[in-house]
Amino acid sequence: MLGHRPLIFEDYITILKRRGWMLVIPALIFPLIAVVITYRLTPTYTSQTLVLIEPQTVPDTYVKPILAQDIDSRLSSMKEQILSRSRLEPIIDRFNLGGAGMNMDDKVTMTRKNIGITPIHSEIQGSGGLPGFFISFTASDPHTAQLVCREITSLFVSENLQAREQSAEGTTQFLKGQLDQAKSNLDSQDAKLAAFQREYMGSLPEQQQTNMQMLNTLSTQLDATTQALARMEQDKSLEDALLAQQSHQSLAPGLKASPQTQQLELQKLEAQAADLTTRYTAEYPTVVSIQRQIADLRAQMAQSANTPAVAAASSATQYDSPGVMQLRAQIAALNNSIVLKRRDQAAIQAQIRLYQGRIQSTPMIEAKMKDLTRDHQTAQDFYDSLQAKMNQSQMATDLERRQEGEQFRVMDDANLPDAPTFPNRTVFAAGGLVLGLGLGLLLVSLLEYRDKSLRSERDVWAFTKLPTLATIALVPEANGAKSRGLLGRRHRHEAISSTSKSLANAGS
Repeated sequence: MLGHRPLIFEDYITILKRRGWMLVIPALIFPLIAVVITYRLTPTYTSQTLVLIEPQTVPDTYVKPILAQDIDSRLSSMKEQILSRSRLEPIIDRFNLGGAGMNMDDKVTMTRKNIGITPIHSEIQGSGGLPGFFISFTASDPHTAQLVCREITSLFVSENLQAREQSAEGTTQFLKGQLDQAKSNLDSQDAKLAAFQREYMGSLPEQQQTNMQMLNTLSTQLDATTQALARMEQDKSLEDALLAQQSHQSLAPGLKASPQTQQLELQKLEAQAADLTTRYTAEYPTVVSIQRQIADLRAQMAQSANTPAVAAASSATQYDSPGVMQLRAQIAALNNSIVLKRRDQAAIQAQIRLYQGRIQSTPMIEAKMKDLTRDHQTAQDFYDSLQAKMNQSQMATDLERRQEGEQFRVMDDANLPDAPTFPNRTVFAAGGLVLGLGLGLLLVSLLEYRDKSLRSERDVWAFTKLPTLATIALVPEANGAKSRGLLGRRHRHEAISSTSKSLANAGS
């Protein structure tokens, strides 16, 4: 009846006193059975080793690590490589792992399950990375477990060294090939830039200021040369005028100059006039003076033509005075100076046109120069970047070859297990105890739920919902009480049931 009403602490104590043996017996039997079962199972032993991950000895600020992949990913990759069939088959054959009737696939699968890789995550906040990991192997023989665990550990250590060295060397070789290509491209850009500079030497953008200064200097020289030439021509014009005047004065009275002399003088004057008219206007004083002298000389030549006898006679007796000869020498020197000065003027003008052309072509050349310079700078920057990376990779490769980079160091060698990890008799006994107690509780709960006996006033109230006027205690006889215990319990149940029915009829 207890299972049909809420229970209190006293009810649990009553149940424990009445049915406690149902809990004790399974709790004692099941642990014993579990311990006996452990002796029937094949024991397995687990050997374990600790591998620490030591960072590189050289600071990262001097030599950066060649491997950018984090240790978790690299450890997973190495685990897959070491647990591959090609790596496990030699170990299986060497240590005779697996059962006699198992094929190689089953042996490989079983060996993979028996290998354990457990990373150690740092408990220090912000430390980052893995400080190390455990490697374990489970086998039926403790010595085999130790040897295989040691072999797996050596594979991890060697694989880490080999992977880092191969990665460093591969990176170095790749960067070397890229550096050769970048150098070839840079040499090509240098050749193009040098050819461009040779072609446009003097017109380059960086030479524009120099060209402007040279142009200003040449303009100043041209002005000075033009002024000097003008002074020479004026001096020559004066000398010519003086020569013409002294020539007329040096003639004998009543005689004229010979036609040959007049013709030479006319040719000189005409040449001077032609030269002056190319540079000056007709109103220029020197041009007007030369034109007047030409007109006078032509008039004299026309007059001399009418008196040939007199001219012939005078020609035979005409002589140049020292003053006239000196003026002729000065005029000849001035003519030579004028010719030289005109050559200088023409050369300066040619240079001015050259520098003007250079300055005018500077914007177009500068645009082409920018394209070449940009391509050259890009190639130079790329080459410098690859050169720096190449040097960094070579240092990292040397660091790995000297085994001063990140390494796996075996902190604890594979231990020789002195006790099996399975079966654990303590765990089996505890499991048997828990199972026995659970089964006993289940059995007691089921029996209490199916029990309809009335043992207290609360049971009567829970069954009849009527108040109890009196209770009749069942006092078993002293003699034969033990032999009639079951019968007494039945009579007690019937007496309590009769009392309940009588009370129910009286209440109604």
